[in-house]
Amino acid sequence: MVEQGDAAPLLRWAEGPAVSLPQAPQPQAGGWGRGGGGGARPAAEPPRRREPEEPAAPEVLLQPGRLELGDVEEDQVVAVFVVTFDPRSGNMVEWCLPQDIDLEGVEFKSMASGSHKIQSDFIYFRKGPFFGLACFANMPVESELERGARMKSVGILSPSYTLLYRYMHFLENQVRHQLEMPGHYSHLAAFYEDKKGVLHAGPGRGSSLPPVYWLPSIHRYMYPEMKITHPAGCMSQFIKFFGEQILILWKFALLRKRILIFSPPPVGVVCYRVYCCCCLANVSLPGIGGTIPESKPFFYVNVADIESLEVEVSYVACTTEKIFEEKRELYDVYVDNQNVKTHHDHLQPLLKINSADREKYRRLNEQRQMLLYSQEVEEDYNPYEEDLFVLFFLEQNNRIFQTLLEVSASQDKTLTAEHARGMGLDPQGDRSFLLDLLEAYGIDVMLVIDNPCCP
Repeated sequence: MVEQGDAAPLLRWAEGPAVSLPQAPQPQAGGWGRGGGGGARPAAEPPRRREPEEPAAPEVLLQPGRLELGDVEEDQVVAVFVVTFDPRSGNMVEWCLPQDIDLEGVEFKSMASGSHKIQSDFIYFRKGPFFGLACFANMPVESELERGARMKSVGILSPSYTLLYRYMHFLENQVRHQLEMPGHYSHLAAFYEDKKGVLHAGPGRGSSLPPVYWLPSIHRYMYPEMKITHPAGCMSQFIKFFGEQILILWKFALLRKRILIFSPPPVGVVCYRVYCCCCLANVSLPGIGGTIPESKPFFYVNVADIESLEVEVSYVACTTEKIFEEKRELYDVYVDNQNVKTHHDHLQPLLKINSADREKYRRLNEQRQMLLYSQEVEEDYNPYEEDLFVLFFLEQNNRIFQTLLEVSASQDKTLTAEHARGMGLDPQGDRSFLLDLLEAYGIDVMLVIDNPCCP
């Protein structure tokens, strides 16, 4: 955090290295091979050791659900705002740019229910077609009017969530600045003028997913770093938190179920779990997912979002409001701390960890240990662990769908127990999962694996 009177960090957003990305090279004749296409490459910088607390620059950003190449995405901030808690009026937007933008509900999205119990937090959320990031802080004050505490959030809106993390430090500094010097918005106004984007009208503009950023250091299909100040990375923490149950979430995510994660504040780390859950469902094969809804990270939701959630057929979200548990029509899967549950009878079999799940989890941990050992030997502190997790599930998903597509193209279209084992699945334990998968993705094959419960 910024010390009082230290104004330099308040302009952190303007520093070049913190917000710059190299341009993606164009493919040469012969395609995007592992060597990078055979063309001339930019001069490589000598490797340097990263200290654990230093933010690592994102290298390859991959949109959940699909793998494809694209142009580098530009920064585009459509709004900046300050939310405050007024003891008499409750949450309210005290300042924003542009002044005519619709921010209805943002005062509750950017200051989660129960935030008065914590000192600071950050929150990812959705507002219509936009994604938001807000940083919250709570400061004790000697004021009867404010009942001893001043609470504010400073946030931004953007058409894409993949670049929001770049401004985490700026927003953290600004919310502290607003607590210490209320009503001084010049830094925020300058930020908006520098980063404001021109919106392009058109169908599907707001729901479009971000493109991939490609760099010569291939082998690295890496998702956006959501918190650059966390050297361990959100994906590794996500899997450590859920343990073997990561395989249960993987199946529900691949089936595009409505997944709601409950947790009391702070909600920032839970927003990462939402994001990571979407990452589990990535597939890079062409022709997959055309008829199934995309995996949507809604991030933080509250009771004001109930109406919009009612019409969603697939999403992943988190909340701090326990009342959602009673509204079963809004979700398929409910996650309370590390307890994953569903009220749908036909999904109950997916809650059981089977032998194939344990084997996948064992292989994942084995690969992680080998990676950590090689990094220790080579004194390499780059965050390759994130890549490992992403590629592990990407390859697992590709293997499943490659097999299903091959069987559907065969003459008899018969999917056997041997096929299931070849996909890394348990023929009996994953039978229900396979049936749901075939139905969800509209793949025409005949499952001939006997159900042990039905002789």
